[in-house]
Amino acid sequence: MTLLGAGFFTRTAIVVASTLALAACGGSGDATLSEGAGGGPEITGAGGSTTHALTASSVASSSSATAGTGGAAPSTGPYPFVLAHGFFGFEEFAGLDFETYFYGVKDRLAKDGEIVDTPTVDPFNDSDYRGQQLLARVQDFLAATGASKVNLIGHSQGGLDARVVANLRPDLVASVVTVATPHHGSPIGDIAMKLLANPNSQQIIDDLVKLVGAPLYDQVGDKTSITKAFELFSQPGITAFNKAHPDSPGVFYASIAGRSSLHWSGGDCTPDKSLPFISGFDSNLDPIDPALSLFGVVLSGTDDTANDGLVRVKDGRWGEFWGCVPADHLDEIGQLLGDDPGLGNDWNHLDFYSALIKYIRSRGF
Repeated sequence: MTLLGAGFFTRTAIVVASTLALAACGGSGDATLSEGAGGGPEITGAGGSTTHALTASSVASSSSATAGTGGAAPSTGPYPFVLAHGFFGFEEFAGLDFETYFYGVKDRLAKDGEIVDTPTVDPFNDSDYRGQQLLARVQDFLAATGASKVNLIGHSQGGLDARVVANLRPDLVASVVTVATPHHGSPIGDIAMKLLANPNSQQIIDDLVKLVGAPLYDQVGDKTSITKAFELFSQPGITAFNKAHPDSPGVFYASIAGRSSLHWSGGDCTPDKSLPFISGFDSNLDPIDPALSLFGVVLSGTDDTANDGLVRVKDGRWGEFWGCVPADHLDEIGQLLGDDPGLGNDWNHLDFYSALIKYIRSRGF
């Protein structure tokens, strides 16, 4: 397949995943779900430390709530990194080994000497389900590396998945850093759930996603449910999630948001801690990708706060907030196919992840 063809199918999948729910109507029945397939880890790099091996166990979630207050610093490090993909995420899209979710990031971090895992989980599901899958991948990764803990970096819903892992097994996680994660939900989720209030519509849309997604995503299985993801992003869904998965003592939490549609920095983007590799781009403006323009208009229309086309800045703050990068939700991971963020914006996602990990290292993780 040509690069143009791959870009077309990637863009199509993103638009389908984000809009199918908004077009559903009619049908009958509730979903009948069974276990889906899992994916193994992808490990790259040559850095990290050697510590004791891991033994897996299952831990129930706490029911108390926090507001992203963060945790204590670790006593030892460094630890390897796990990059957790977001909604519609993949490791190899439609079997194309060059089209990865964090586009080109693994290769760049390998050159930096880092051990990095980019596991896959169900692209369309809630984070309780995806988080359990991610935990299994983390356990596999720790067993393979001999490390005692990981640093988790989650983009979009991957940040919620990472918080589930840290909540269930805080002994395995040193830090959780999220990029454009809807910690406080998204109006897109509320709109989708209003349109999908009829369970019949939910069944139809889930069936369509399985039909369309199966040839493109190796993680699509019987339990795949895009409606569960939209429910998670709604206010009732995210409120219940945050109550069930508070921050764990001993785990460090931080967050970064994206701003696009030519939004300036400042306001909601004001950081708790200013970092040069983020604040150095405060004067950059980002034109939003056409695939996200409709959602950007919807989000801006709610209260005109900065957003990246899918997640508002104020909804992306959790733990220690490090500010906003001039990027939309696709730019933040180098999509599509590593293209530039837009005219006049020289922010680069590869430089960003390299600097981010170096900074996390400087904090002792």
